[in-house]
Amino acid sequence: MTVSGSTDPVDSKMALLKLAPIEAVLIDVDGTLCDSDPLHYYAFRELLQQIGFNGGVPIDEEFYIENIAGKHNDDIARALFPDDFERGIKFTDEKEAYFRKFAKEQLKAINGLYKLTKWVEDHGWKRAAVTNAPRANAELMISTLGLTEFFHAVVIGDECERAKPHPDPYLKGLEVLNASKERSFVLEDSVSGIKAGVAAGMPVIGLTTRNPEHLLMEAKPAFLIKDYEDPKLWAALEELDKAAGSTTNAAA
Repeated sequence: MTVSGSTDPVDSKMALLKLAPIEAVLIDVDGTLCDSDPLHYYAFRELLQQIGFNGGVPIDEEFYIENIAGKHNDDIARALFPDDFERGIKFTDEKEAYFRKFAKEQLKAINGLYKLTKWVEDHGWKRAAVTNAPRANAELMISTLGLTEFFHAVVIGDECERAKPHPDPYLKGLEVLNASKERSFVLEDSVSGIKAGVAAGMPVIGLTTRNPEHLLMEAKPAFLIKDYEDPKLWAALEELDKAAGSTTNAAA
């Protein structure tokens, strides 16, 4: 999916300036570190068809995006099995186990991810992974991508009072990192996640990994990027560098 010109390049370049100097970046996992949605979609489609959901007709991507993508498993269980929540939870647990069986061999990092993680490390920013995924999934994906040592914390929506789209996971991430929302930003790929970051009071850079751009924009991200090679991202980071340098010089 390509990013159209819905976000003004000048606006995106300046979107993070007020945060300088940056303290922390909080990053979603599914669809933000790795393009895992096709694997989740496959797992849901196969297992739902096996139990005769929708009369045995496989779900399509539109159904997946509307009812499943980026959502917490409790919400997915209610959407899929509105009359039997316990059955829904049992199903999502089985689906996650099925996902883990083949995820390790098939996960692929979002393009440019390691260029970004090196930038973040070189600048000494604090960093947390913040996800609605179960901890077993999150740790598997982070480990498979070689990022276990990169993250200072992993925050799980299910371990907070409320998961995304509520702000609780991102607020917990700030607390764990001892970082302020005025000096931090979020990277997300779903409507639910963008809403959570915005509600936590931080600018959110949205990735158009799989979700439609018009839906992401409704959640009010600072701007959208295709991946971590997108020139808009690096223009914004370069402006941050300049602003941080000006701040340092002024302090001296």
